[in-house]
Amino acid sequence: MTPATLVLEDGRIFRGAAYGAEGETFGEMVFNTGMTGYQETLTDPSYARQIVAMTAPHIGNTGVNDDDPESRRIQVAGYVVREPARVASSWRATGSLGSALREQGIVGIAIPGTRALTRHLRDRGAMRAGIFSGAAAAAPEAEQLEKVLASPSMEGADLARDVSTAEPYVIAAHGEKRFTVAAVDLGIKSMTPYRMAERGCEVHVLPAASTAEDILALNPDGVFFSNGPGDPAAAGYAVDALRGVLDAGRPFFGICFGNQIFGRALGLGTYKLRFGHRGVNQPVQDRSTGKVDVSAHNHGFAVDAPVDAPFDTPYGRAEVTHVNLNDGCVEGLRLIDRPAFSVQYHPEAAAGPHDATGLFDRFCELMEGPR
Repeated sequence: MTPATLVLEDGRIFRGAAYGAEGETFGEMVFNTGMTGYQETLTDPSYARQIVAMTAPHIGNTGVNDDDPESRRIQVAGYVVREPARVASSWRATGSLGSALREQGIVGIAIPGTRALTRHLRDRGAMRAGIFSGAAAAAPEAEQLEKVLASPSMEGADLARDVSTAEPYVIAAHGEKRFTVAAVDLGIKSMTPYRMAERGCEVHVLPAASTAEDILALNPDGVFFSNGPGDPAAAGYAVDALRGVLDAGRPFFGICFGNQIFGRALGLGTYKLRFGHRGVNQPVQDRSTGKVDVSAHNHGFAVDAPVDAPFDTPYGRAEVTHVNLNDGCVEGLRLIDRPAFSVQYHPEAAAGPHDATGLFDRFCELMEGPR
């Protein structure tokens, strides 16, 4: 068993065994409460530059396969688990999780105290961290902490362009084509354009830095801004592009990072959550109906908006449509007088839950309206 250490920026140290590749890695330390879907979590581009701890005690039991990845590679900066599975047991598995981590150079650690780590992050907030394994684990603790403190913060980080597609590509509609959608890839998950294609959308996926002119040149029936990593305050190029889309009056739908960009386009602020929402069990309430969806989340920032009443924006009146029942966080926005809305959570929800998939139907209804 190769020794490894997890060092947090406040000096807390957890010791364990190397899991995956050996070496050292740095990122923001966060936790995910999902009991399933670890492969989708690992390959979600929203986790770029984050070290993810899984609160479920047993990870890797179903191995990895070629069908579930949400992007071309594992995106996390590092991985923390309690007990790695010794064997993969699933008819869908094409390999083990440990092997996949090693092959893609993802440094991880198995520690007995994932519960203690999670409680620490809930009390102190998400913070920078480093994993050191193999020879790197033998370095003095003061030297390891110094490296952690020298690593970049998530606040002010522009990461969407790092994970976005370099070139546009198209996902064909399933069956008869009904709509053309321009989807700006800020860290898009592969299931998202698939959900739209299921509904007859031909989805043109565009790089994160695409301008309003690039987007509107496709003459889309609707425009979509995806999830993604980093600080929305650092993605002014996306805000500018979205303002051009809103000026043109095209139907708009955004999720997660796209919700934060929508908020900033409306003149609202964004802020960093203490420890974020990451998991598949977040209760979100639709304020117009009272209906509660259990939803998938992965975000460390949120929109600062007045919840109790509609408010004015450069594009007319807007309102908060959804709130998180755990902490009151804004989970959705819409323009009252224009066809534009967004949510902070993930309606594509691979590996689930699927309570909110109807939001894609709502987007299609907005695109149908101008016709």
